[in-house]
Amino acid sequence: MTVTTSALPLLFTEVEVVSVERLSPTFVRVGLGGPGLADFGVDGPRWDQRIKLVLPDPTTGAITSTEGADESWFATWSERSAAERGHMRTYTVRDVHGSGEDTVIVVDLVLHLEGDLVGPGSLWASTASVGDRIVVLAPRRGFPYGGIEFAPALGADLLLVGDETAVPAVCAVLEQLPDDATGTAFLEVPVTADVQDVRRPAGVDVVWLPREGRPLGVPLHDAVVAHLGIAGASVDVSPDEVDPDLWETPFYSSSGEDLPVGATGVGGTYAWIAGESKVVTGLRRHLVNELGFDRAQVAFMGYWRRGVAMRS
Repeated sequence: MTVTTSALPLLFTEVEVVSVERLSPTFVRVGLGGPGLADFGVDGPRWDQRIKLVLPDPTTGAITSTEGADESWFATWSERSAAERGHMRTYTVRDVHGSGEDTVIVVDLVLHLEGDLVGPGSLWASTASVGDRIVVLAPRRGFPYGGIEFAPALGADLLLVGDETAVPAVCAVLEQLPDDATGTAFLEVPVTADVQDVRRPAGVDVVWLPREGRPLGVPLHDAVVAHLGIAGASVDVSPDEVDPDLWETPFYSSSGEDLPVGATGVGGTYAWIAGESKVVTGLRRHLVNELGFDRAQVAFMGYWRRGVAMRS
């Protein structure tokens, strides 16, 4: 039986940019709306829910077609040329406004516009205007979708860590936490002007770390290891040791490590760390190798790899 876009277990739909707000030198917030989002939704909190944006090709401006998409849509999409299919990138749902056909998904995009940081997501975000159209892959209400990694044990002390690419996810999590949550969030951003005012429970501290010209990841690494009790501890990670697809959580291992059966997390500290893969790799080694964090207590996610283009 052929399943069409109206019955796919996810939303694969063209949407319109309905709002654009420049939050700071590094962040742009866009609202994406359209009748195809009427069935958007997840069971339970969204936490760090990821979605995919299929961006127009930066040269041709062409956007991918969702017409007649069925269960084979991804294979069909992948076979197209980049100029025809556009570029797929992953983002966090920062917020959701409205409901039904008036649903608007809010996404914060990072502007990496210099040197080896430039990518199609940043280029699109830098010129996004109301009325622009792109394609979204997102969870359809009532169907499993995945894309949520934040899964602490009840009562765990939280350690949330991220660079600018993880700021939207951490802020989304902070704003959904229960009032009695405790912990600390460390967020590294390029400049002081990128610091945001984010709601969070009184028991959760948020530490912003503007780089202001320092090397990527250094402020974050130093602050986290000091917080965990070994100030000054360094971890040497050579470039060829970095997995650009780093994704190690209690429920998935990009390196093929054995997963704990029925992992649901344990008490104590729960660490959620995301950002540039080399920086995340260094923190992972520190937490797991030196501090003995259990696999069920940590989620390490390489959101991007400096100088390495993500597959589209």
